[in-house]
Amino acid sequence: MLRSPSSYRPILALALPVLAEESLNLLVGYTDWVLAGRLLAGDDPKAAMGLVSYVLWLLPSLFAALSIGSLAVVARLVGAGQRQEAAHVARQTLLAGLAAAAAATWLAASCGRWFVAAMQLTAGPAELATRYLQLVSPAIPLIMLEHVGSACLRGAGDTVSGLLARGCVNLVNAAVSITLVVGLGPVPSLGWDGLAIGTTCGHLVGGAILVYRLTWGRGGLSLRMEALPGKGRWRPDAEAMRRVLRVGLPGGLDVWSVLVGHLTYAAIINRLGPLAQAAHGLGLQIEAMSYLPGSAFGVAAATLAGQSLGAAVPRRAVRIVLASALCAVLIMSGAGLVMFFAGEWLATLFVGERSELAILTGRLLKVVAFSCPSLALLIVFLGALRGSGDTAWPLVITLVGLFGVRLPLACLLAWDRVPLPLLDEGLPAAGLGVTGAWLAMVTDVVLRSGLAAGRFFQGGWRKVVV
Repeated sequence: MLRSPSSYRPILALALPVLAEESLNLLVGYTDWVLAGRLLAGDDPKAAMGLVSYVLWLLPSLFAALSIGSLAVVARLVGAGQRQEAAHVARQTLLAGLAAAAAATWLAASCGRWFVAAMQLTAGPAELATRYLQLVSPAIPLIMLEHVGSACLRGAGDTVSGLLARGCVNLVNAAVSITLVVGLGPVPSLGWDGLAIGTTCGHLVGGAILVYRLTWGRGGLSLRMEALPGKGRWRPDAEAMRRVLRVGLPGGLDVWSVLVGHLTYAAIINRLGPLAQAAHGLGLQIEAMSYLPGSAFGVAAATLAGQSLGAAVPRRAVRIVLASALCAVLIMSGAGLVMFFAGEWLATLFVGERSELAILTGRLLKVVAFSCPSLALLIVFLGALRGSGDTAWPLVITLVGLFGVRLPLACLLAWDRVPLPLLDEGLPAAGLGVTGAWLAMVTDVVLRSGLAAGRFFQGGWRKVVV
């Protein structure tokens, strides 16, 4: 890929499989939303799906530090031709991931109800969301293998294995969920529980596929490669783990900050009632289709920027990132047009009728459509910074945008009154409801895209030592 005379050929070779993989990943959430919206009675399942969407995003994010660090380090090593060292780093990252997954599984099983209560859902949706989390928690180690394993392979230039695993996750999830929710043939109908069981089964298959692909090698990276002199294959190596975490921890803190910010943001919206909760969750599911191209080209930019810096050709890294950003902006702008003109129709497909929920969701999609070009730049530039090992600046940008702009602005625009701590009084606010909260989200995205672009063009990321 580094020897290709074209910038776009290696970009597309990496981005297209990731785009297909992320599309299939999105279908997991779409499948659950359609089943909940059309086959489960009442508003409680729809409101609970809003929090479930965050849960499905939260679980992989728990391993963000390992994923970001392993991708950056493996990409540098592969770019420098040190594939045996890259395999050693991958093994050490997976060891750390298994320990983290064990702790996360225990926390999800024992503290899940407290987490749901903190999100301020009403009683019915809260009970459903708690049940979903309990049923999905056994699959957390496999989710870790999917995401950390995919990151290692992507750093080596293999984006096909993740696509294969994600395709199987989606097929198994859809087949099992439909069978259990509806109750096909001799299988009894389990209703809401069927959605969670289907998701769990899908991840069990996906994690097993990634283990196989890592073991038998793709993209010149195999866990079966010989150990480095003086080091065992699976013996813990504190130095290698520190190298990954030195890069990954700031990136992980960035992702975790995004997660905390989004969960707080969701709690702000949850105070507005079940209709706002459902519209927000459904709107996020539909909006997700718009940032898939950005995510795909962000992975391509991260991998190729890291490999180019490892091969000591920083000018090629700049050219690759700019070409990736152009592709993402063009495609995501088209997705924004679709959401602006057909958002309500898309929402109707999920809920089966032109209801108040579909109308409100369509209104939210019109708002967010304007931020699509900015979101494309944000995703690609942050991906390039992380892939090069410059993970501290994305953390700063996240803290400024999410906590300095989005959350306080969402309170001021969404609520009628913002309570002041320790006082019975409050500040008067705009009272725009969930639409106001989404206006705050757009403002945050535009600001952070400008900050990310500033860091990229400043050029300090090219000098980071991994």
